[in-house]
Amino acid sequence: MKKLIFIPLLVLLALTSYSQSGSFIKGKLVDSLTAEPLSFATIRLESKSQGSMVKGEVADDKGSFQFVGLKDDKYVIKVEYVGYKTKYIEVSYDKASQRLDLGSISLTPTSQQLDVVTVTGIKPNVVATLEKQVFKAEQFEVARGGTATDVLKNIPSVMVNAEGEILVRGSKGFLILVNGKPSQIDAATILSQIPANTIEKIEMITAPSAKYDADGKAGIINIITKTGTNDGLSLTTNLQYGLPRLKAYENATEPRRYGADATLNYRKGKWDVTVSGNYLKNDIAGQRVGDVYTIITNVLTQFPSDGERSLKRENYGLRASAIYTISKSDELSAGVYVGGRDQYRTADIYYRNNTKRNILTSQMVGRAQYYNPNLVLKSGEFKVVNLDYTHKFKNSSALSVSGLYEDAMIDGFTKNSNININNLRDTLQYTLNTGSNPLRALRLKADYEKQLGIGKLSIGYQYRQQNQEGVFVYSEKNGNNQPLVVNPAFTANVAIYNRIHGLYTQYAGKYKKLEFSSGLRYENALREFTDDRGGKPNELKLSNLFPSANLLYDMGKDLRLKAAYSRRVQRSTNNELNPYPEREHSETLEQGDPNIRPEFVGIYELGLTKDYKKVSLYWNVYRQQITNIVNRVNSVYNDTILNRIYTNAGKARLMGSEIGVTISPAKKLKIFVGGNVYNLRIKGVLFDNSVVVNSQGWVYSINTNLNYQFTPTLSTQFNLSYLSARNTAQGEDSRFYQPNFSIKKSLMNNKMSVSLLWQNTSFGKMKVNEQRISTWGANFYTTTNYIQETNIFLLNLSYSFNKTDRKAKLPSSEFGEREF
Repeated sequence: MKKLIFIPLLVLLALTSYSQSGSFIKGKLVDSLTAEPLSFATIRLESKSQGSMVKGEVADDKGSFQFVGLKDDKYVIKVEYVGYKTKYIEVSYDKASQRLDLGSISLTPTSQQLDVVTVTGIKPNVVATLEKQVFKAEQFEVARGGTATDVLKNIPSVMVNAEGEILVRGSKGFLILVNGKPSQIDAATILSQIPANTIEKIEMITAPSAKYDADGKAGIINIITKTGTNDGLSLTTNLQYGLPRLKAYENATEPRRYGADATLNYRKGKWDVTVSGNYLKNDIAGQRVGDVYTIITNVLTQFPSDGERSLKRENYGLRASAIYTISKSDELSAGVYVGGRDQYRTADIYYRNNTKRNILTSQMVGRAQYYNPNLVLKSGEFKVVNLDYTHKFKNSSALSVSGLYEDAMIDGFTKNSNININNLRDTLQYTLNTGSNPLRALRLKADYEKQLGIGKLSIGYQYRQQNQEGVFVYSEKNGNNQPLVVNPAFTANVAIYNRIHGLYTQYAGKYKKLEFSSGLRYENALREFTDDRGGKPNELKLSNLFPSANLLYDMGKDLRLKAAYSRRVQRSTNNELNPYPEREHSETLEQGDPNIRPEFVGIYELGLTKDYKKVSLYWNVYRQQITNIVNRVNSVYNDTILNRIYTNAGKARLMGSEIGVTISPAKKLKIFVGGNVYNLRIKGVLFDNSVVVNSQGWVYSINTNLNYQFTPTLSTQFNLSYLSARNTAQGEDSRFYQPNFSIKKSLMNNKMSVSLLWQNTSFGKMKVNEQRISTWGANFYTTTNYIQETNIFLLNLSYSFNKTDRKAKLPSSEFGEREF
């Protein structure tokens, strides 16, 4: 195995053996509005004295370029990029004494002058490039003091439901990157640990190229974080405090909401050091109302319920990174991350009218009532270290190698009791589930880039390994004075091993008005599931190719067309593989399936962007063809318990369209409206062909922001995220929406700001932050209405010492939080 790892690395190193030495001219291209690097722009070097082109270059994916082997002369550098004004730079060059670094070179979007005239001081909401759409986080003021999840709620095609599940184009399967680093983690967990105040921008990569990991059937979300000034010391701090709640939900305790985060950066000479810490206590009150029935041997059992359902959430993290510039060509960086998350979910439910009736005779055969206190803890501690090295050769090529190691502990419990409703000391039944999941993971990666013709050739290799060992114990007792007894059928020690070798090649560049990238990724994957029952290990071996292609054509007059294709894979979490049931609450057992196969999806996309005098828009249409789609489905376990199982449910087809429009009808007003609509069809069979799945329905979502600048230091924002009803394999999730409002006052020459946030804004009988989830089959029906807190008021205080305008290469959990 070690040979398999290092042979590709030796090949990459051999490709760099012909590097040259000498002086150079280099620079980096960025967007003048967003400071976003401009990948694969065309740069021409022309001799001013001879009036002819000397050399041509294509910027790499970070916008960097370099000319070497030049003669003494005066040159004109011509930079061209689709959607931006051509830029000319005159330089004098003396190779005997000069290494000329032009630093960041800003290119102006072709529509910027019009925007500046009509919308002074307001930046575009989205910038579209060849592979992605970029959203500035600062435009979502309503998310201030929250987390990355609160920022994402405002982006078209991203939906967050009442359970906190994050969907991109209707799918939970997407890959999270933090500053370009892949994270094989649960999206809800890592996003909850990144403070919104530290985010610079969000990149939506809906049809990723072969250079990225193949994981994530709905694409990639890349979160870019802030750091300090170009030189010197900078500090950014934020404090948040939640005001007392306005409405009682009959919860046992009051929700608490407060938090703080700070980022300190120092850059001097060859050193760039960043330290960031955050703490957030973010409880939410609520209740649930449900109804369930099952039919077994002609007996209908109904057990409606109602009661508390609240969340107590606590997140903390400490990140540090150091970048050392060894020379003009060499850079070394290292990072450390230590973080944790605790979430207590309380569901204290009353079953006041449990009835049994013979459906043939209509005779009542039983009646009962009981109280069901249920407490679930999910806890995670994550430790990550990473080391990266980059070398730029004089022949306009570069080699980078990186390694990441993670150690995590994920554990928790579920305590479920059925108690006599008339005597709360009388325990009728008690179950205790405990689970402990230590995890160790390793990622090694090498990438080589070389200018070739009109584009950039990239090749790379990646090795990923993950080991997780779980100890799951299911204990139960009947009656107060009975001892807890371990149920051996539901108790086991399990071990899961994942290993992936990945190789890719990609070519990207520009020809006249056409930008392009095309690539192919190969992955060899092994997954092993074993337990202590003495059976044969469950092994899955896969070898797959993942092609990709992206095209962007400039039609002129600020109109750009694009087309893309990408093949992706969605691998199951270890929780979805564990076949040993857990008692989630009184009416549900939950388990996985070690035979689950990964989902494979082909993504097809067409789109356009267009800028007018007071309006800019982008519009995409897309199709996803999914095989082995994984769904969480229900079957009857006994008269009062449903079995919730993760399993492959067949094939799915998803077709949709998304649009984002920025309108500036007045000087101080900016309106952004984003929408997404898709049709989801699922076909397949479940439970040994006993259940046929044939579900189809239309789903739409709306995300809108309205910003008004009263004065240079006083602004307000209103936003609304709306998700329509959505079909699932066995039922439907109802509509879900959240309006939010904020007002912000800047002080001390914008170094300090005070904000009042009004989240889940509700008046009268508006059903804000409320969603009903229903599933049904031939012999069961279940529906639960989740009613969560509205009218939450938060105060946020921010202070910045020196400007924050660059990315911080802060590490994040790579594997562990995915299993949270």
